[in-house]
Amino acid sequence: MSTVGFVGLGKMGAPMATRLAEAGYQVQGYDVSEAAARNWNERGGVPASPTLPAMADGAEVVILMLPDSAVVRAVLDDLLPALAEGTIVVDMSSSEPLVTRELAAQAAARGVTLVDAPVSGGVKGAVSGRLTIMAGGAEADVARVRPLLDVLGARVVHVGDAGAGHAVKALNNLLSATHLLATCEAMAAAAEFGLDVPTVLNAINTSSGRSGSTENKWPNYIVPRTFDSGFSLRLMLKDIRIALGLATAAGTPSTLSALAVEQWAEAAGALPETADHTEIARRFI
Repeated sequence: MSTVGFVGLGKMGAPMATRLAEAGYQVQGYDVSEAAARNWNERGGVPASPTLPAMADGAEVVILMLPDSAVVRAVLDDLLPALAEGTIVVDMSSSEPLVTRELAAQAAARGVTLVDAPVSGGVKGAVSGRLTIMAGGAEADVARVRPLLDVLGARVVHVGDAGAGHAVKALNNLLSATHLLATCEAMAAAAEFGLDVPTVLNAINTSSGRSGSTENKWPNYIVPRTFDSGFSLRLMLKDIRIALGLATAAGTPSTLSALAVEQWAEAAGALPETADHTEIARRFI
């Protein structure tokens, strides 16, 4: 598969598409945003395709890196008629698992395979190719696109059938969001007690309380007050609402999850629309 279509050339999509181009693939990019398309041109020296069908022309695989399931559905409504039978669509967005299953069935009816492969690792992971990729789909279909995924990520985990990748991603972000809240509360208490927060973090990071929040988010984005992880607060809220919906549908306990979603929703209402997700710490420090 030498020709790859790529839809969504934003903060995550552009560096991912660039990595594929640098690995020798012919990447045909597309973005509805003229600014994003122009940035892709300047980054890779290849003009973005003017339309979705033009982007898909000759592509054996089309990767989607889009904001949510609603956008994925809208893109596939336009894209599926333009795809040749046997094409694989890889949805690397953070989408809703049940919608992904529905879209996979619609694609299959047209002879197109849909694999979901959302990522964790943020913009830095996209640039460095160190993403973790959670893949959902038939084993043989995931194997077909594995060479592409290996360019984009340091770890690819096949987690189940279609929709499973998006389920795992949402649950991962629910954990991430919840322990970030807990870390914010703990660091606020530490500071009020008169402790030096970086010293506290250093102690915790070799102890049982360590997490991605104590090891990465607090020391790198919150303590220096840059708040520039590259992943927005509203995208985090979207993902954890998906996870809470999964728990609710399954009938499993979700008291703590519901409280976390409530806290993140309050932060989203109080902070600017463009706020980075690490800015939730502003409510504590």
